[in-house]
Amino acid sequence: MIGMLRGFFILAAVALLTGCGYNTLQSADEQAKAAWGEVLNQYQRRADLIPNLVRTVEAFAKQEREVLTQVTEARARVGSIQATPELFDDPAAFERFQQAQGELGGALSRLLVVAEQYPDLKSDQNFRELQAQLEGTENRIAVARNRYIAAIQDYNTTVRRFPSNLTARLFGFAVKPGFSVQNEAAISQPPEVSFQNQ
Repeated sequence: MIGMLRGFFILAAVALLTGCGYNTLQSADEQAKAAWGEVLNQYQRRADLIPNLVRTVEAFAKQEREVLTQVTEARARVGSIQATPELFDDPAAFERFQQAQGELGGALSRLLVVAEQYPDLKSDQNFRELQAQLEGTENRIAVARNRYIAAIQDYNTTVRRFPSNLTARLFGFAVKPGFSVQNEAAISQPPEVSFQNQ
């Protein structure tokens, strides 16, 4: 009788260990870190392109100093936030990082709108190449963010699902922050389109 009871406990322990989800949590955590690394890689690529773009536009658009200054300052703010592993696990730091990246993206958009006002600049080979690289980088950022969102969704689901949630709690795995929309109210408004001459 004691042997059967001992056998039952051993089988129950083995079943619990195989279904605890520790390896799944490790795998999902590593996938999320890799996806985050790719997001950072693409943000760094964008930051590296900005000085060249600003110098090219600056030569043509001397009077547009305000926009150029905004881009330079936004890039500096992004650079001041250290992309450390702690950022990945700290929702407040992650929010600051995301906000700084959003400001930089907005400043770049304004810079490209200003650049469209200068026909000589639009025909400049350096500017066209930089603009194409920047547009490609923005697309890569979107793809990398989508992969990160999917990896975080998988990870967070594993952390919250039973029985792996017990293992997650035991070993300190916590839900990680994902990307969110910076200004949900603004993007919910349809854009105003007007074909009247101004």
